[in-house]
Amino acid sequence: MNSLIVVGSGVAGMTTALDAVDAGLEVTLITKADLAQSNTRYAQGGVAVVTDAMSDPGAPKLGDSVEAHVADTVVAGAGLSDEDTVQILCAEGPAAIDELIARGVEFDRRDGELSHGLEAAHSFARILHAGGDATGAGIAYALIDRVHESAITVREDTTVVDLLVEQGVVTGVQLLDGEQLHAAAVVLATGGAGQLFPYTTNPEVATADGIAMGLRAGAVAADLEFYQFHPTSLNAPGNFLVSEAVRGEGAYLIDADGERFMLAIHPDAELAPRDVVARAIADQMKAKVHGPVRIDATALGSEYLAKRFPNIDAACRAQGYDWGQVPVPITPAAHYYMGGIRTDAWGRTSVPGLYAVGEVACNGSQGANRLASNSLLEGAVYGSRIVEGILDPTPAVPFDDEWVEPTPLDLAGPAEGREVNRSDLQQLMWDAAGLSRTAADLQQAVAELATWTSPAVTDAKSAEDANLLVVARAVVASALARRESRGGHFRADFPDTDPTQNRHSGVFARA
Repeated sequence: MNSLIVVGSGVAGMTTALDAVDAGLEVTLITKADLAQSNTRYAQGGVAVVTDAMSDPGAPKLGDSVEAHVADTVVAGAGLSDEDTVQILCAEGPAAIDELIARGVEFDRRDGELSHGLEAAHSFARILHAGGDATGAGIAYALIDRVHESAITVREDTTVVDLLVEQGVVTGVQLLDGEQLHAAAVVLATGGAGQLFPYTTNPEVATADGIAMGLRAGAVAADLEFYQFHPTSLNAPGNFLVSEAVRGEGAYLIDADGERFMLAIHPDAELAPRDVVARAIADQMKAKVHGPVRIDATALGSEYLAKRFPNIDAACRAQGYDWGQVPVPITPAAHYYMGGIRTDAWGRTSVPGLYAVGEVACNGSQGANRLASNSLLEGAVYGSRIVEGILDPTPAVPFDDEWVEPTPLDLAGPAEGREVNRSDLQQLMWDAAGLSRTAADLQQAVAELATWTSPAVTDAKSAEDANLLVVARAVVASALARRESRGGHFRADFPDTDPTQNRHSGVFARA
């Protein structure tokens, strides 16, 4: 093992690349836009970590513990969290944050000590922020600086269209212009799939590329039915994220009549798990057609909001709102994918030579519903572990009986038919596989998607559209197969959680 290709430039991809080059590997980092265009760059809420367990013995103790973080993560995961990978995520988090700080990330401090925020479903204030509501940007730009200082070969504005597979082993990548790059291993760190839906907090580059390429290469994907919809994005073009931290600071939700409605829905009200809050907002939007659901942060005041959440403040003002004076309209939007290419705790997939890390991967740590601010942590923790997995020659990827035997699916589509249109695909997915799903809607979506054909791949957009179509087919099939409601998957025709279905799903592309 002496060469590595990393596809994707978020915290997971850049951490993997930096650790790999430090280990003496020859590393090529590929991104289809510039290095800053990733879900990491747009993440606001922060990083969840138990600082009581960090290296500084003089830091004040908060009473928090790794065990408490594990417990909160498992509760949010709605019975589908893999205990081993959750334990790794939380226990190795402090060391991963120490490494981010060493690489130049400047987390917010108060009186010289790290500041801690509270977010939904956390039992302690353990959320670290950088630049108030610009945590992802703070991490991204610090790591970008380290990448530029390193021996990593960076290929920006470069689209990977597929993986090269020889005798069942991934040996490199195929680029849009026809160039082939070979390496001893390939790491997918391509992020999420928010562009499956018309309303998403994700950037335009989040088009499910890694999942689609992995499926085409023969990899197993898991838990594709579980998509997290963030409850609060601005109800305006672009769906700018209004961070969970705003509710953590005391903002609350009001219906079209100005009444708080979460108090009657969940004991934690606005700080209930995201899926609960998102569906409650959607229900209110349907019931109160004469006005929008709004978030009311006026008690915090304009001055405090501008200082604590400068980016959200700027986004609100760009839409004509002084949110310190008036409540602002919000809507749920696709935010984070719990599903992805199935991996073990070292990032190894079911295909030799192929690894996955971050949002594109599914190692079970996020369960059926990710705990707030665990995503950046996952990228940092498993971005480091994956290099150890790559250097370890052990080929086996063990999965216990919590992971079901994967189902083969026909994801290739017909030879002839209507070429996929992205807007139509997004609307179909929102209607059939969004916040609330039914067998009838999903069956209709399966039938409709089966008639669409992939475009000829001639540019980056057509490559993305082909990937979105593959993953859309896998998502609706997975959602139809899970006949219960759990975490980010809600079936209106099966609204209860079935304890016999607390196993990870799996699919692969039928040859």
